[in-house]
Amino acid sequence: MNVRELQVALGERAYPIRIGAGLIDADSTLAALAQGRQLAIVSNETVAGLYLARLARSLRGAASIEEILVPDGEAHKNQASLDLVLDRLLQRRFDRHCLLVALGGGVIGDLTGFAAAIYQRGVDFVQVPTTLLAQVDSSVGGKTAINHPRGKNMIGAFHQPKLVLADVEVLRTLPRRELTAGLAEMIKHGAIADVDYLASLEHDMDALLRCDPAAMGEAIGRSCEIKAEVVAQDERESGRRALLNFGHTFGHAIETGTGYGRWLHGEAVGTGMLMAADLSRRLSMLDAPSCARLQAVIGAAGLPLQAPRWPAARWLELMSIDKKAEQGTPKFVLLERLGSATVRRVPSEVLAETFAAFG
Repeated sequence: MNVRELQVALGERAYPIRIGAGLIDADSTLAALAQGRQLAIVSNETVAGLYLARLARSLRGAASIEEILVPDGEAHKNQASLDLVLDRLLQRRFDRHCLLVALGGGVIGDLTGFAAAIYQRGVDFVQVPTTLLAQVDSSVGGKTAINHPRGKNMIGAFHQPKLVLADVEVLRTLPRRELTAGLAEMIKHGAIADVDYLASLEHDMDALLRCDPAAMGEAIGRSCEIKAEVVAQDERESGRRALLNFGHTFGHAIETGTGYGRWLHGEAVGTGMLMAADLSRRLSMLDAPSCARLQAVIGAAGLPLQAPRWPAARWLELMSIDKKAEQGTPKFVLLERLGSATVRRVPSEVLAETFAAFG
């Protein structure tokens, strides 16, 4: 497939998203960014064994290449892993002109981006996402963070990458759960912004689950277009960008409450979208057929359809730490209809009905 390039239009912080096959082995844009610079590739052992040597060979023009491996998994998106990266940069005397490259999924991307945001008050970094979820969502938009035991992504910064490089060929090595987790974020983009895109996901679901290159490249491109458009309008989530959190208030509660890593992020968001749609229906915003349609496509993607069995007090405790909460009161992204979303507070008695329906 040909390389498709999109732009995230942020003025002097604008950057390209390049989507294609074989980009890890050869991409002129990334090679130009690396030329003559101290380069640190941050990854984990699983991804590094597959792709790190190939990526490093394509960046031989760098002044030096340091390989930094952190433990694999959401449970390690924490202060200890951040310190490991920063310690290595300091040990190797990386200067403020260095370039960090995040080679991995959302955990690696968020962690590396946050390290880049705070090392010497900010250095350049590049996203080379190797999971579907990271390619369509977390690598785009400049949100970087680590987790805290009390809340997901609560310690972080906005720091835009210089480039996002999405190589569709790497998706063939993904475990099935990782693939379906990425489909959740694609479904989210259709549900909140483009009902025609949602329809294309319904139609092409079998091909996407097979990682068909044409279907996957087209879908990744449309998801990135939606994300890039929203980020360009609202970089720091003061308005419209909050809509990208559809399903995340419930989903982050599930991830935090069950222990990071037991549910994949996309799995939790998939269930969270169903709960948010149910809440929308109970508030007379979304009709029942649309709820059923969303459940059908989430189920077809192989995502969970039920939430943990927690009392309302536990849900509310976990949600009170959500980034969208104000003075401990959660706010929710709800659907007015498929393709259109809004942010609202919700009466506690209606929220309790949704908890009961999924518990």
